[in-house]
Amino acid sequence: MASVTASTTPQTHRAPDAPGQPQAAVDGANAASGADGTGTDAAVTDMAVTDLGRGGDHVHSPDQMPPVGRASLARRMGLIATAWIIVLLLGGGIALERTLTAQVEGNFDERLGYQLTAMITSAEVDPMGEVRFERSLGDQRFLEPNSGLYWQISGGGYEPWPSRSLWDRTLELRGPRETAQGFSSEVMIYDSDQFADETLRIAERTVVLPGSDTRWTFAVASAKSEVDDQMSMVRSILIWSFAALGIGLIVMVFLQIRYGLSPLRRVRAAIQKLRTTGENRITEPLPAEVQPLVEEVNALLEHTERQAEEARTHAGNLAHALKTPLTVLTNAATARATDLSDTVFRESRTMQRHVDHHLARARAVGRRAVGQARTNVRDSAEAVRRAVERLYPEGRMDIAGKKDSLVAIERQDLDEILGNLIENAAKYGGGSVFVTIDVEPDSPMCLIWVEDDGPGIPETEQDRIFDRGARLDTGKPGTGLGLAIVRDVAEIYGGSVGLDESEDLGGLLVELRLPRA
Repeated sequence: MASVTASTTPQTHRAPDAPGQPQAAVDGANAASGADGTGTDAAVTDMAVTDLGRGGDHVHSPDQMPPVGRASLARRMGLIATAWIIVLLLGGGIALERTLTAQVEGNFDERLGYQLTAMITSAEVDPMGEVRFERSLGDQRFLEPNSGLYWQISGGGYEPWPSRSLWDRTLELRGPRETAQGFSSEVMIYDSDQFADETLRIAERTVVLPGSDTRWTFAVASAKSEVDDQMSMVRSILIWSFAALGIGLIVMVFLQIRYGLSPLRRVRAAIQKLRTTGENRITEPLPAEVQPLVEEVNALLEHTERQAEEARTHAGNLAHALKTPLTVLTNAATARATDLSDTVFRESRTMQRHVDHHLARARAVGRRAVGQARTNVRDSAEAVRRAVERLYPEGRMDIAGKKDSLVAIERQDLDEILGNLIENAAKYGGGSVFVTIDVEPDSPMCLIWVEDDGPGIPETEQDRIFDRGARLDTGKPGTGLGLAIVRDVAEIYGGSVGLDESEDLGGLLVELRLPRA
């Protein structure tokens, strides 16, 4: 049978089809063109290209792609961890500083309140109506001039009575706070800068002592430099402690990153070992987190090894197939045979068939390795029908079945398979071709029927017809590669092809099974 899609010209990468535009129905069909005079196959390709137009998106070649900068995983992890450490330590340090300074200030105020209470409980009114202490206050600083700790009592029309530590100064107090019930006897604590050389923290309280109707205001004041020094010391300790903690944590983070990423360096060393020792797998035990990566690398190595083996097999098969025709040509030329031109013509056709077949297989293997493909079967079948109907206008071809069936095969390879099957049905059938898509919707494989009303193929010849160059009808042009290419390409994608008798049309029924996408 003639092939409608085999090509002796190596294919180039093409831009994707424009949306809404089907791909070429019969891709690169010129296997039968040239020496054997079967220009009909090339015509199918020309019609398909004319039918599909020339639209497509621009695709950058690999050397035109913009460079992509490499980011360090360790640097990224280190920067993120460092940023979080700084933020958390800064926030925690501020919160702790405010808590501790508030605690220091609270203790300071509590001590002032205690001294104020002791001062009030020690005071009494003498017969002259003035306040005196029945016992001395305990803190010696009240007796030392400008010691930073002072007290003062004032009230009524009496002169303020200051502590000896105030020397010749007096405190300016706020006095009693008036309320609806009279005045407030609560303790008031506040800051005051009435002395130019020091800031004071003053605690004052207004009370009425027994035996007197006078409102006496008792006050204890202390230089705030004491509490400020304590706060400064707390802040200094916090700053140095948190700085040391932050530096230690950052160092630990980078040590942890280096230790944690060490399995990746072991993977790199193992891959380098593959190149130097000739091993084909990574067998070194690695942590569970890295093991999936190792498994994927091993799977990739296995896939590459399998492809290399396929390439060696194809090269060996092609060399073996070309050996005999080349030997015949060499012997004929050496013997100066009279039929040399006929021999060259015949053997050239044989070599062309072998080259076409192996090129088709190599293209299919290469496209399969690119990735998971998704192709609409109906779109491909419609594109092929338009091309074949121009080549065989007297025939009739119908397509039925699901319109949204997708198969896991490249569009170009599906066009090649359907192009061979439909063109063969139109060429060798009686004029009617019927294509049914997705005959078994519940099956994991998409089943496609291609039927014709021709004489069919005897059951005894159905296995041989898939061999390269096998033809039953030599009266029509062709190379005998069509079904061989269909079988090989389908098997590359995990599919299959079989032959049977059509119950509806009475001719040949081709059953094509392809994996669903």
